[in-house]
Amino acid sequence: MVSASELLPALPWLVPFAGLLRLANNRPNLSDVTPATGTLVSVVVPARNEAATIETVVTSVLASTYHPLELIVVDDRSTDGTAAIVERLAAADARLRLIAGEPLPEGWYGKPWACAQGYREARGDLLLFTDADTRHEPGLLAGAVGALRTEEAALVTVSPQQRCVTFWERVIMPQIWLLLGIRYHPRRVNRARRERDVIANGQFILVRREDYEAIGTHAAVRHEVAEDLALAQTFFRNGRKLHFAFAERLMETRMYQGLPQLIEGWSKNVYLGGRRSFPHEPVLRALVPALLGAAMLFWLVPPVALVLGGLWPTWVPAAAAATVLSLGFWMLISYGMRIPAWYGLLYPLGATMALYIVGRSTWRGGRRVEWRGRTYREGGDGQVGGPAG
Repeated sequence: MVSASELLPALPWLVPFAGLLRLANNRPNLSDVTPATGTLVSVVVPARNEAATIETVVTSVLASTYHPLELIVVDDRSTDGTAAIVERLAAADARLRLIAGEPLPEGWYGKPWACAQGYREARGDLLLFTDADTRHEPGLLAGAVGALRTEEAALVTVSPQQRCVTFWERVIMPQIWLLLGIRYHPRRVNRARRERDVIANGQFILVRREDYEAIGTHAAVRHEVAEDLALAQTFFRNGRKLHFAFAERLMETRMYQGLPQLIEGWSKNVYLGGRRSFPHEPVLRALVPALLGAAMLFWLVPPVALVLGGLWPTWVPAAAAATVLSLGFWMLISYGMRIPAWYGLLYPLGATMALYIVGRSTWRGGRRVEWRGRTYREGGDGQVGGPAG
């Protein structure tokens, strides 16, 4: 018979269930906003080697119920068929324009540079920066403009539905998405009193031109890997209001397609983005790798202790209870992300891979950044010294 005292060490793995209440709260939600139209919106899509996804985002934006709008795709010197696809689509819709990207200047990362070029060509008083791996429902833009007006905000950003298709996406993405969801819930971001508590999702950032120009445009964050996070902090620092809302019924994105992109993409973002999230707290900035690693190790302790139970039999009851709690928790997280719940049973594999990514990001991200065929020399804390290849 197992005593209560033997199960007591498993209690910490019961605590995360309290966070599910917070994660389940999907308010504020863009679906609840009265849509608005009338002001020209310039939609800017930075695109580098996006032949697999560019047609989806272009056709979905052009199908918007919002009017008037123009769509500017900045081809960031792609080596695939991105430009040809956009040219074909532009021939059928005068609202779409393709801009050939200029060479990357010293001191810039590729995405901020592409966004800056799109802004230079934009005619609208409202600017939407959105990624090539997104799909917009017809009511998305009208809802976002409605939120911008209702909330009297300078910047509106959203949390879309994250689409996970392959095995590794379904195993790894929940691990990292949970940390972001807990740290940056929209309700918390909208009530933020500190720069460290705001964020913007680079997949969808709607701004008023006058505010965007006042804070320095993307040139102000040209040297940042997590340019969306840095942009939100810049708006906040300059007294501009941000509004963050859920939009899981109006927008879908698939960030990375398969394991190689997952590793490359999160290796680029995790370490440097984590440090950027504590802009004025050097101790916490230094502890970012340890904090991220501890978050992954927390979930690995129960199954490891269970496996080692033969060496220390007194661990077995608590380890088994904590493992069952962990399995149940991650099955619920998977279900909430529209991933088959049974993938939660593989959470130890996901946590192990996420731990590897944290280590890789810490080791490589602070010295060099690789993305979309470019390698950048690092100047520290995410500030780029220029492309190295």
